[in-house]
Amino acid sequence: MLFLAVQLLDVFWAIFVLLGVEKVRIAPGITVVNPLDLYYMPYTHGLLTSLLWSAAAAIAYRVIRKDGSWAAAGIVGSAVFSHWILDLLVHRPDLPLYGDSLKVGLTLWNYPVIASALEVVILFGSLYFYLRSTRPITSAGRYGVVIFCIGMLAVQGIVFFGPPPASDRSAAMTALFVYFLFAGIAGWLDKKRAADGASGVTLAFSQRAS
Repeated sequence: MLFLAVQLLDVFWAIFVLLGVEKVRIAPGITVVNPLDLYYMPYTHGLLTSLLWSAAAAIAYRVIRKDGSWAAAGIVGSAVFSHWILDLLVHRPDLPLYGDSLKVGLTLWNYPVIASALEVVILFGSLYFYLRSTRPITSAGRYGVVIFCIGMLAVQGIVFFGPPPASDRSAAMTALFVYFLFAGIAGWLDKKRAADGASGVTLAFSQRAS
């Protein structure tokens, strides 16, 4: 659930691109590591709309999980909004503050060494805290999480340095497939470990949208 929460904005982005509501162009070279010209995405990646999606996710969690607390709902909402904060660091100025205007982005995607280092630090830093807050109950729980994180890093490398998507629809469909695949694997692996604390929270925060 938390893996989907941190990617929720991109899940909706992919759906909206497929529906023609939001727009993206394949423009190799627009940044050094990402060929997507994300020129129109006010409904998923605007600051105001991101806050609204985060609040809606927290409320939905609280309503659906009747045994859940508002504190847990707040974690879900924070996970959703963490996506926008981390996107702010790496995106070119294509994140609108309001509507489709006042776009911001620090463009770390133009500095692949820094962007890659940020990915590694967040991913394996989160892995460290996750492993400290849980304990393995099967061999898959002992080794699988580390292998999974290495696999996520490999996929990120393909995104950074591989060939560009064939089309906007291809980019959206691939994103949806990868997000749900990762969430499914993470959910399966989490069942192979026993929680000693905030199981899954820190590792899920590391799986941000690119």
